[in-house]
This record gives sequence, C-alpha cells and structure tokens, in this order.
Amino acid sequence: MKAIVRLSLLASLIASTSLMAADKVTFQLDWLPGGDKAPVYVGIQQGFFAAEDLEVKIASGRGSTDALTKMATGQADIGTADIGALMAAKAIDNLPVVAVFPYFTKTPHTFITLKSSGITSIKDLKGKKVATSPFTSSNAFLPLVLKQNDLSEKDINLIKANPGALGPMMVSGNVDAVIAWVTNTAAFENQAKNTGKEIIEIPWSASGLSFYSSSLVASERFLKARPDVAKRFIKAFAKSVQFAYNNKEKAGANVHKMVPEVDADTAAIQLNDAYDLVYNEVTTKDGFGNFTTERILKTWKYVAEANGLSEDALDPTTAVNTSLTE
Repeated sequence: MKAIVRLSLLASLIASTSLMAADKVTFQLDWLPGGDKAPVYVGIQQGFFAAEDLEVKIASGRGSTDALTKMATGQADIGTADIGALMAAKAIDNLPVVAVFPYFTKTPHTFITLKSSGITSIKDLKGKKVATSPFTSSNAFLPLVLKQNDLSEKDINLIKANPGALGPMMVSGNVDAVIAWVTNTAAFENQAKNTGKEIIEIPWSASGLSFYSSSLVASERFLKARPDVAKRFIKAFAKSVQFAYNNKEKAGANVHKMVPEVDADTAAIQLNDAYDLVYNEVTTKDGFGNFTTERILKTWKYVAEANGLSEDALDPTTAVNTSLTE
C-alpha cells in the first residue's frame, strides 16, 4: 500500500513539474479578436501549443504599429503585424523585430461597393465618392493601386470616416464605395442584406498590387534568448493555421469560447473570406509557410514607394528570419 502511495505521489510530482516547465509566451495581436485572428486561439484550444510545452497569453492590439512597438519594447514576444509596416519601421528606426512566418501571402485591401452601383472595376471609381478609415494601412497603398489603373487620388472624392460608419454610408448611398479588408466582407454583406441589397468586392491584388501582408513577427530579443521556444511556437502556429482554415466552424467556436463577444458563426465566415489570402497561387508556387527573396523584394518595393522611402533605405531580407522554419 505504501509503495502505491509513493508511486502516486511521484506521478503527481512529475505531472506538476511538467506543468510548471511549460514555456510562457506572450502573443501580440495587431487588432481586436476575430476570425482572421483565429489561429492563435485554435492553437490554445486544440492543444497545439500545449503539445510543444508552451503556455500562450494573448494581448489585443490597435494596429500593426502598436503591435510592433510592444514587441520591440519587450511587452510581447511574438505576434501578428503587417510586414510592410515592419519594413518601414526597420528602414526608419531599425526596429528590433523580424518576420518569421508568412500568414497572408496576398494583400487584403479591397474596394467594396453595392452591386447596384454599376461599379465593376477600379477605373469605374473615377469621380466617385469613396470612404475609408483614417487608420487603415490601405490608405498608404491607395495611390499605388489607383496609379496602376491610370487614376490618381484627385480622380476620386476620398472621405475619411469612423470604421463603423463605412457600411451604413455605402448602403445609404452617401458614398459610392468603401475601402476595407476582405476579412471584413461579412459585416458589409450583412449590412447590405438587411436593406435588400448586395455588394461586390474589387480586390486590389487582382489589379497587380499583390505582396506579403499580415505575418507572424517576433522580437529579435526573444529569438536570441529563446530560439527553441520560438521554433516550437512557429511549428504549433503553422498547425493552427492549417486547422483553422480546414475546420472553420470549430475555429470560430474556439475564438468564441475565449472571447465570448466574438460570434462563432461570424468568425467562421471571416475565416472563409480570408482563405484566399492564406491559400492561393503564391502558396501553391512557394509552399505553405515559406518566404521567398523574390517576393520579399517585391513587397519592399511597394512599401518603399507607399511610404516615400528610398529603396536603398533597407535591405528587406534583413526584415525576415527564416532560420527557425528550416
């Protein structure tokens, strides 16, 4: 009997030690929780991080700049952010953060308009009222996508408004189109549907403005101090991305369980809207989870132009660290 008790105590001690041994990681979102942020919630709920002996804490963010700053200052270890914002920050301030895994391999920017507007292409926006949020990264690339379609900002009437007002402004006819991310299409569809209307998307990537966007990025301090932890995190995150997009309803439920104010069905729809940003001709050609030098250089070219930076202000390959996925 004593032997059984000792074995039981030993088992409990081993289990307790194993639990304490889990490496803690602070994950920084670049925006509020939603369907396109599902992978990190899936990683926790489906046990992918636990399987790698990781305990992950999630922090919400207010844009890529906010997320990058928090990682650079040690408030977070790893997270998501727009790689364009990262490149610009490294060119200007040599920010100690690098991209370690591509998430959106295509740009998410899009024009959204009512089907009844008669607008079917970017060129059709000439002389039209277009609304955008003051804070979206899309604004930096707007001149480029207009230029690719023989237009300039002078050719449209650009109005800046609160993000929550964009849909109602379009549905009511106060503007002809809005600028958004394809990940938010579901919200605009619902607003239009409630008034018996339909929307159409005009993705900027279809007009040639296609490059890396949202990526998994990490503090250089974190990578240097805990490379093994970072490697295990990236491995689990990759599994989480694949699970989320192959099991959208479950992924939506995973997000809702941890963030009750996020509707599970809406999160699943957002994942569906984001699918082509993750799985597309780029990932088919280059492979899932792989950065290529060619596309890194292409991304920087657009980022430099959008931000008024010289192309020689940064060697863009220094903004990416692929050693942890090799």
